[in-house]
Amino acid sequence: MIKAIFWDNDGVLVDTEHLYFEATRDVLASINISLSEEQYVELFLTQGKGAWHLAEARGLPPHEIDRLREERNRLYATRLGLGPLVIPGVTGALDALHGRYLMGVVTSSRKDHFDLIHQATGLPRYFDFVLAAGDYARAKPEPDPYELAIERSGFDREACVAIEDSERGLESAKRAGIRCIVVPSKLTRRCRFDGAHRVLENVGQIPDVL
Repeated sequence: MIKAIFWDNDGVLVDTEHLYFEATRDVLASINISLSEEQYVELFLTQGKGAWHLAEARGLPPHEIDRLREERNRLYATRLGLGPLVIPGVTGALDALHGRYLMGVVTSSRKDHFDLIHQATGLPRYFDFVLAAGDYARAKPEPDPYELAIERSGFDREACVAIEDSERGLESAKRAGIRCIVVPSKLTRRCRFDGAHRVLENVGQIPDVL
């Protein structure tokens, strides 16, 4: 019996992944490095390694890469304030599940970005805890984020399920020994999700599946 649900944030609860891609792409373009959508999906959402190694290969020193990273984060933060972010169907699904399950967010986002995203979404009220970058030692696809979520929930891993949209997130959940329901986003719909418990078309199907 499922007792705890762990939600990824970007691409599952909120439509922000494309904004992160665009900010990263634009910053890399300033140093004449092209980053396609396909490359982004592979480097960020499958491997979880990012793209700064592309700048390192061009000979950029660490301080310059740090500057580019900060510029990307600034651009991303600016774009987060430009429009509604909640993915259709999310609020209805959370309404249906709230109070029936312990629920947490397990995200690779920085905590300041998470807080900025949810300034006006109203979604944090549904969750018992949030785990963001910096709360665990190794990011997805390593199992650390979900291992910590299991510990925080107080339940056995067999009673927990993750909701993800990427191969990286699925791998993290699998390595932590929990089932994973995948709802592909616009960026990940062509990805493979071998080992997923279920692959759904939209988040509105989650209450019925559980």
